[in-house]
Amino acid sequence: MKAMRIHKHGGPEVLQLEDIPVPDPGPGEALVEIHVSGVNFVDTYVRSGLYKPPSIPFTPGAEGAGIVSKVGSGVNDVRVGDRVAYATSMGSYAEYAVVPTWKLAALPDSVDFRSGAAVMLQGMTAHYLTTSTFALKSGQTALVHAGAGGVGLLLIQIAKKIGARVIATVGTAQKGELARAAGADEIIIYF
Repeated sequence: MKAMRIHKHGGPEVLQLEDIPVPDPGPGEALVEIHVSGVNFVDTYVRSGLYKPPSIPFTPGAEGAGIVSKVGSGVNDVRVGDRVAYATSMGSYAEYAVVPTWKLAALPDSVDFRSGAAVMLQGMTAHYLTTSTFALKSGQTALVHAGAGGVGLLLIQIAKKIGARVIATVGTAQKGELARAAGADEIIIYF
């Protein structure tokens, strides 16, 4: 299979497209045929060495969506052919990735692979911030910095669904329109 590999830390120039064997899932794991790999800012931290990967060389990419093509022993929560998305499991910059099945989320037919891969990590972050970091409640006001970013847009939508008033900060008028379309009540533009 084709995979992007990193043999040393650095900038984008350290990414190398290579042929490597298709991995086999172990107990409690599934082999996912990757249709879309999520690309997040945290991937640059792993690539640069700021965040340490398990070992070098490695295949980056902690978020993806695709179809289960094989399951390991003891797996009964997913089946071959299931559409899934996941986050926090390294290796999505490849044609296939082995993922612990407890990290797989069923992807409904109404959600395309691109959306499934894009929402996992950012969605978990937005959910965590509005429920665990601070349990946002109806009638409260949420200040969302970088309101037009991936996490920011999701935070705005979650906060509005909860019933909060949302003030979003953005860097341009165009980004302000994105935040407003997501539901922000007020926009503060920083140039």
